[in-house]
Amino acid sequence: MTAALFPRPEGTDTQQLSLLGDPRPVRTPAKLWRIWLTDPTTRQRFEIKRYRRGTDQCWPWIGAISSTGHGSFRAASLPGLSRRGTVPAHLYAYQLEHGIIDRLGWSALTDPILCHRCDYAGCTNPHHLRLGTATDNRTEYLARRHGPNSPLADIRGTAGLSRAIADAIRDALSDNASPGEIETRLDEAIVAGQPWALW
Repeated sequence: MTAALFPRPEGTDTQQLSLLGDPRPVRTPAKLWRIWLTDPTTRQRFEIKRYRRGTDQCWPWIGAISSTGHGSFRAASLPGLSRRGTVPAHLYAYQLEHGIIDRLGWSALTDPILCHRCDYAGCTNPHHLRLGTATDNRTEYLARRHGPNSPLADIRGTAGLSRAIADAIRDALSDNASPGEIETRLDEAIVAGQPWALW
């Protein structure tokens, strides 16, 4: 898609694009990001929907999962026909840590997007995310998708993996499982979708 297809209305805040499920752009004005990222209630709702672990580990999203495997966070309910106010959880997490990123999205191949260093779409650890381009992201995907332990090779697809991990964590939390037991269930959910687990 080109920037010309999505012109910025004259006199509006800087716009950015987000991807939710079906690949269609959703312009979120910087003004809304500022409100959502600084509102204590919104931040608290966000934090209870991600499972924090060590800083070097993935922080799985345990809320709603999009068809792309990314977390979907309802930052606000806005009027209109679309799901306005719902944003990818990893975009919220990254900007919560680093501030608002201008034109974060996919309107042009050179516009910044977030790349997962860990290749796990459901990860909301800002230290596992980096700015890149759609070309960077595609190149990394093609290079790493066939690795036997790669989340990209999961037989359930990225959404299936994210949902399995979220289900395992939610079930463990509802059982009042210890952190060690939660890790065991999380590992079992991951292994169940690895290609070599079929044999």
